[in-house]
Amino acid sequence: MFTAASALCGLAPALWMLVAARALQGLGAAILLALAMAFVGETVPKERTGAAMGLLGTMSAVGTALGPSLGGLLIAGLGWRAIFLVNLPLGAVVFVLVRQFLPADRRVAKGDRAGFDSTGTLVLALTLASYALAMTAGRGGFGPGRVALLAGAALGVALFVFAEGRAEAPLVRMATFRDPALGAGFATSALVSTVMMATMVVGPFYLSRALGLDAAMVGIVLSAGPLVAALTGVPAGRAVDRLGAQRTTLAGLLGIAAGAVVLSTVPAESGVVGYVVPIIVITASYALFQTANNTSVLQDVDALQRGVVSGMLNLSRNLGLITGASVMGSVFAKASGAADMAVAPPAAVAAGMRATFAVAAVLIVIALAVAFASRALAAEPSLAGETS
Repeated sequence: MFTAASALCGLAPALWMLVAARALQGLGAAILLALAMAFVGETVPKERTGAAMGLLGTMSAVGTALGPSLGGLLIAGLGWRAIFLVNLPLGAVVFVLVRQFLPADRRVAKGDRAGFDSTGTLVLALTLASYALAMTAGRGGFGPGRVALLAGAALGVALFVFAEGRAEAPLVRMATFRDPALGAGFATSALVSTVMMATMVVGPFYLSRALGLDAAMVGIVLSAGPLVAALTGVPAGRAVDRLGAQRTTLAGLLGIAAGAVVLSTVPAESGVVGYVVPIIVITASYALFQTANNTSVLQDVDALQRGVVSGMLNLSRNLGLITGASVMGSVFAKASGAADMAVAPPAAVAAGMRATFAVAAVLIVIALAVAFASRALAAEPSLAGETS
């Protein structure tokens, strides 16, 4: 699906066709992202789950780092269609590798297969579309249209919960959220992704307007994050396998919080170093958190639920990114007091950056509280058993 949609994108003769093909490409990508983590449980021994998740994180970071630079070269040399058509040979190679190395699907009797929850799927799609539009429209304001979309999303959540409670084969089992580890994993993933989006929203403006860097230097400085994530992924996985997912999750959250606190107080006079060092701490800690959190969420999930739980984990991360782009962008704009960030005074941009990361630090403290509460709830049954 992803490869075929890439071909359609590259051949699209009109904008509406390109948008439709991109939607199909995104659907294929969502399936691939969810199954990549689900396959870890099928192919990797439990004691090496962390290392496998770390390697997935490294591959994701490498792709993030290569995408803009490779895309720029292809557009400059061959035109915009090349950034889609390049996926055709890559997709063919990966297809062969999948057929060769991934384990065959277990044969399930037709009567034992779960049905498809068409009602839940439709309600969830409309709910997510409403929320995404609410977060990306309105330029940070709360006009009638945005309020209506948010109300629609809230109503959609209620309808989805109601529909799943009555479905014979629900898309998402509501009992999943009663598991403290899973619920905390989804919540902290969303909060951390919201904060990570702040680095992408604020960074370019701060580097160009407050520090006066040209476009080339801004690109070089921004590449430090993906590079650190790529280098940190595998060691983070080994740390998870050695120290445990819970401890490593908390360590990652503490590192992100520390980096955000530094950025909330750093003066513009500290220059590029004053910005890059805490960003490196945040990015390395994020790689640690994500590897540990993915491992914690997926390591004890039933085989038949791995795909759904992986999808929910990706959904929580994407919801955080969407929310971060809107909310953290609004905080940055309002704290700087500038109507147009492209021409804002350096001091205003620096003030906006500090305020944004102060909010980011608060969000990570909330994530830490959720993680600690989950750990306490998970320990209660064993404590009760010891007492009895």
